[in-house]
Formats: sequence, C-alpha cells, structure tokens
Amino acid sequence: MISTNSEAARCLFVSSYHQGYAWADGIEEGVRSVLEDKCELKQLNMDTKRNKDEGYKLNKGMQVKQFIEKWQPDIVIAADDNASKYVVVPYFKDSHIPFVFCGVNWTVNEYGYPFSNVTGMVEVSPINEAFEKIKQIDPGAKSGSYIGANTLTEEKSYKRFKLIAQRYNLTLKKRLPKTQAEWNQAYMKSQQDDFVILGTKSGIDDWNDEQA
Repeated sequence: MISTNSEAARCLFVSSYHQGYAWADGIEEGVRSVLEDKCELKQLNMDTKRNKDEGYKLNKGMQVKQFIEKWQPDIVIAADDNASKYVVVPYFKDSHIPFVFCGVNWTVNEYGYPFSNVTGMVEVSPINEAFEKIKQIDPGAKSGSYIGANTLTEEKSYKRFKLIAQRYNLTLKKRLPKTQAEWNQAYMKSQQDDFVILGTKSGIDDWNDEQA
C-alpha cells in the first residue's frame, strides 16, 4: 500500500543507462527536482547503454528486482526502454508496487502496458514533418539512410522511420554501427543516398567528437 505520509515514502528511480549520459542525466535532474525533499529517494543505474550483452541486461534486471523486493519502495520510476523490458514486464506486472515509466520510444505495445499498477508517458518524434520537409527540399528523393548506434532504442526508431517512409514512397536503409570506425563507414556509404536521418550516437563506446 502506498504510504499516506509523503515525507516517509520511499521512491526508487531506475535508469536504464548511466550517469554522465546527457539524456539520462536530464531525466534524473527532473526526478530529483520534484521528489528529493518529498520522499526518501534512491537511484539504480542499469548501465545498459554501454553494456549491450543480453546476459548482462538479464542479470542487471534481476539485481533491480531483488533490490525492489528487499527495499519495498512505495513507487518506482522506470526510465527508458530497458528498465521496462528487463524489470517491470518480467517481474512486476500487476504487482502491488506502482510504477511510472518514461522515455519509452514510440509505442508500449511490446510491453503490454498499461498494467493495473503501471502508467507512464511515450516518447515520439515528428517523423511525418521530417519526411514532408525532405520531399519539399527534394521532390525527387527516393532513398535514404538511418544512422544511429546499435541499441534497442535506435532499432525501434529505425523501424518507425522505415514504416512512415513507405507512406512517402521512400526507402530507408538501416545503418546501426557499434564503433566509431563503423559509424564513419556508414556515413560515407550514405552519401550515395538522397538524404540521411541521424539518430543518436549514444551507445558507441569509442565515440570521438573530433574524429566525427
């Protein structure tokens, strides 16, 4: 049961990523600005942006589950996709602990949300407007490339862009490199296309801004 005394409530913030990643830091800042003086706030970082191995993610999800069961927070904030995929869905569907998700990209269909104890906010981008602008600039455009890091988030983004591109009679190649060298190669190859969609570089561990 949720505590009626907000000063004594336990709030847990589970970040899919790591401190130092700008997107995750922004969410953390927002959470802390609202909750820090209103409940006992603890944070767990899954660090799955830098650690992409499936075994690591499964193990980290189990660690978060065990912490939640031991600490018994009054509410859990689950930021970004992997917190939902590896913690909420397998272990806490319709549990007595309330969860709020954020940063989930495009759709929650793969997770089956909402659950009786889960609500949250889906993150979307103005893709139609982007393709309309492309057609406005180059009416003859036929094909392009999507370049982003090799992560779950970027895979989902590519699929959404590809789906909507078809409505504009455009084809979209997937280029999701794991390293800086692969990103450089993908960028050079994409120069033969009519346009390039640049996703996030976050998840490319050896990224170097100066080299890029």
